[in-house]
Amino acid sequence: MPRPAPSPSTEATRGPELFEPPLLDAAVAFLAELARPGPALEFGIGTGRIAVPLSRQGVPVRGIELSPAMVDEFRRHPDASGIDVTIGDFAATTVDATFGVVYLLCNTITNLTTQSEQIACFSNAARHLEAGGSFVIENYIPELRRLPPGENTQIFVATPDHVGIGEYDFANQMETSRHWWILDGELKTFSSDHRYVWPSELDLMATMAGMTLRERWSDWYRAPFNRESRAHISVWQKNS
Repeated sequence: MPRPAPSPSTEATRGPELFEPPLLDAAVAFLAELARPGPALEFGIGTGRIAVPLSRQGVPVRGIELSPAMVDEFRRHPDASGIDVTIGDFAATTVDATFGVVYLLCNTITNLTTQSEQIACFSNAARHLEAGGSFVIENYIPELRRLPPGENTQIFVATPDHVGIGEYDFANQMETSRHWWILDGELKTFSSDHRYVWPSELDLMATMAGMTLRERWSDWYRAPFNRESRAHISVWQKNS
């Protein structure tokens, strides 16, 4: 699964598979089923890839987003006018409402590069949830077992126009994600740091925030989660 791409102007180009209708429809249906009748809060709403189609399903959506550039692009969407977005860090920023679902997708939990920030994210999600509400995270499984002995880098995507390499710092549980794209005939590069995190550690963070694991799948189509899974969709329920 690709790591988050930072530029709103090339979001679809850098991760075109994220916009494939079957995948997008499955993700929206999954979230709508949990949220109805709503409302839902998206941490890291970006340019509205999920929020806009979810709102079209009749689910009221709000969002928190750190990047003003992302929010500017989001607000240019013709169907975004009814979706309120607060600019801020989703690990700490609050809105004056509670929700049936809070969701954080596309590996974005790893953008929080310390354990304390990730714990704070779970606490902030719980703060915004109604009793019995759900917190949903989509995240990749760290690829450590695929590394050859003595190596610390691994190619996670290789296409004619995009190469992505993860470089692991095992002592600090960090991965530097390096990207090379060919966009409009030009080479573009980008790198970012991510704190990789295992499902079991996320479960502990959820417990600390007063939530319990409800379900975990390998993808939005509800494929079973097992030892071969390279990603997970996890749903924790806020305790009453």
